[in-house]
Amino acid sequence: MEVFIIANVKKDDLPINDNIRVSELMVIGPNGEQLGTKKIADALTLANYAGLDLVLMSGNSDRAVAKIMDYNKYRYEKQKKQKEALKNQRANNKDMKEYQLSVKIDIGDFNTRKKNAQDYLLKGHKIKASLRFKGREMAHTELGREVLEKFAEELSECSIIETKPKLEGRTMTMILAPKK
Repeated sequence: MEVFIIANVKKDDLPINDNIRVSELMVIGPNGEQLGTKKIADALTLANYAGLDLVLMSGNSDRAVAKIMDYNKYRYEKQKKQKEALKNQRANNKDMKEYQLSVKIDIGDFNTRKKNAQDYLLKGHKIKASLRFKGREMAHTELGREVLEKFAEELSECSIIETKPKLEGRTMTMILAPKK
């Protein structure tokens, strides 16, 4: 009884060696030179002779294109570039943290949120201060606006108001950005 093991191919992986399902393809050598159109068996023989893999780079055009290369090295370099790009994206894309206040916030809670927000602003991130009105508090939205303006005033030495307090439904929000 023979058991066949079929390699698990992820959707972002390229077909290599025996997983390539085309009869003829354009072959590019390990140094980037074009070797011409070859049958799949001949291309696999060339790749084996070089001790490398045959990787299908483009299979959807008129003529499929495959390259002879070290596939594991190629995949490693690709993953390294993706990690670097993600790292740069995070550095450029500053985070925004939301701090929730209330109309009846106690001075201790207010100071704690102010201190945490100040630390976050000093790191160069933005702050979203939000205040949710409950029940009869909706009749006195000016009290909520005062709390948000006091929060912005307390943080004025390290931040500027990017978006003034505005009411959206039952929530009033304001965005603070760090000073340059």
